[in-house]
Amino acid sequence: MKVFVSAGEPSGDLHGANLVRALRAQAPDTHVTAFGGDGMRAAGADILFPLPKFAVMGLRGVVQALPALFRIGNIAIHHIRTQRPDAVVMIDYPGFHLELAKRIRDFGVPTYFFVPPQIWAWRSGRVRTVRKCFTGVLTALPFEDEWYRKRGVQTHYIGHPYFDELARQRLDPDFLAQERAKPGARVTLLPGSRNSEIAANARTMLATAQKIHVARPDVRFLVGAFNAPQAEAVRALLPAGLPVEIHVGRTPEVIELADACLAVSGSVSLELMYRAKPTVVMYCVGRVEGWVLKQLINVKYMSLVNLLLNEPLYPEYPTWHDRSAEMARDIVGWLNDPARRQAVVDRLIALRSRAAVPGACDRAAAFLVGNTPQAALRAA
Repeated sequence: MKVFVSAGEPSGDLHGANLVRALRAQAPDTHVTAFGGDGMRAAGADILFPLPKFAVMGLRGVVQALPALFRIGNIAIHHIRTQRPDAVVMIDYPGFHLELAKRIRDFGVPTYFFVPPQIWAWRSGRVRTVRKCFTGVLTALPFEDEWYRKRGVQTHYIGHPYFDELARQRLDPDFLAQERAKPGARVTLLPGSRNSEIAANARTMLATAQKIHVARPDVRFLVGAFNAPQAEAVRALLPAGLPVEIHVGRTPEVIELADACLAVSGSVSLELMYRAKPTVVMYCVGRVEGWVLKQLINVKYMSLVNLLLNEPLYPEYPTWHDRSAEMARDIVGWLNDPARRQAVVDRLIALRSRAAVPGACDRAAAFLVGNTPQAALRAA
């Protein structure tokens, strides 16, 4: 079986790597070619282009990158046209993948979204492209599956593959013990995995940390950085005297250590739920971009935790101006009131017990293996 998998972001590379492993476990003859990163390469995929390194976000970033994205798309189109994979699997990254799906629609290759884009949240009209150009969607969230089905899209609910990764994680006990031996409460800052997210959010996060430090001088701040250049970008913004430690490749550990977190909106909220961490969620955009997004967004909340609960357990701050005082107030409130903090933890544990079910990648692989043209020939 031949499969082409495309992931445009670090999180997509992670999910893609787990999917590749599951495919090869269930069908050892599977050959995977991919747009992906180091994770998918390590899982055994042949990488045609390292698309996660090209990840862009925001309206301006996407517009500026369009010519390059079109050229990158041509690489995929040539491969799919000439190699005729049994399935094409696209992971989130809607701006690129929806256009790619349009361009390969007439090739007759079964095409699936795995971890589909959150078009139920904004720009919902794009569901028409999904309905016309995708064979089906492997949905990750219960309300997501219902939303797509109501709009005529073929779906197969598998659950969220992030929980596969979380179930596999093994935290470094020496690092945890070393950090826990240090005095003081711990607040973890998670500014995102994209360079543009760091640029947009890190300064406001550090301003929030300063205000927390004034109210609670005992607090230490742990920053989870995706890579060394991003760590340096945060380090360049550090205010003097703020007790901050920046750790590269230690995001699971710094989340586990936290008494509370401040995080950008994204799939990391599922990890924060999994580890039952009270969290303030933020996302900084420009004033004009914020206004445009407000016209397009169709949901009450931006955090997946709040969407799963249908209530604002995690305080949210989508903003284009400084709301660091409000965010600091929320976090200090948890630190100063253990009972209030524990109430949030209890709600997260209850949500985790019913939502954090691993095995999504195995279920996705079983579906793909069972629904390829090769499977149909075997059945005949």
